[in-house]
Amino acid sequence: MKKTKQFLTLGVLGIFGVLLIAADHIDAPSSMGTSADIADFFAFEPTEGSDNTVFIVDLQSNVLPDLAYGTFDEDVLMEINIDTDGDLIEDLVIQAIPRDGRMYFFGPVAPMQSGLESTILTDAALGDVEISTTDAITETTDAGVKLFAGPRQDPFFFDFFQFNAVIGGLAPEGFKPAGEAQDTFDGANTLSIAIEIPNTMLGSPTSTNALGIPVYKTWVTTNKKQ
Repeated sequence: MKKTKQFLTLGVLGIFGVLLIAADHIDAPSSMGTSADIADFFAFEPTEGSDNTVFIVDLQSNVLPDLAYGTFDEDVLMEINIDTDGDLIEDLVIQAIPRDGRMYFFGPVAPMQSGLESTILTDAALGDVEISTTDAITETTDAGVKLFAGPRQDPFFFDFFQFNAVIGGLAPEGFKPAGEAQDTFDGANTLSIAIEIPNTMLGSPTSTNALGIPVYKTWVTTNKKQ
């Protein structure tokens, strides 16, 4: 693969620390309905006391179950940004971009530039994996990094239509109780990438969360080729 410049940021979703979750379903019109649309970003230890960190990025989640889903856009570069010195500027990035049915990963390595423009760091190849369809396919690299890319069921329970009714003043009874609420997105998928990576490749965490647990300051962006 060749280095490709002029990837401009379309979507940003932040999460400061392992064990926290961020969600941002349906982004701006320029990215909505494409794999530039960031839905969720998860970062966590796979097991308590593990020396690994898992990053999961969910994309394109605004389609109901009975409608067709798209695929990863080959013009969209996904980037997990990691701050290692506490200044909220990315010091390391992990990149992912699809090509011909496979997802290619690069990093973690210092970016060529910070901010809104990105370059594919082909000299820092991390590994690649076949993009899954019905069955989940994973790859584990010689460095112990586990990779996945493909559709996964939307992780959130949300009664979208009752929510709209309440907000619109059409449901004076309010939200439905457990057992009656309907999960609007049951059976719907997101397009997801998942990486489990040894912490030795990320450096030491630079912050602590509310529980006093050491964490990384990290966020995800999507960048489209210009």
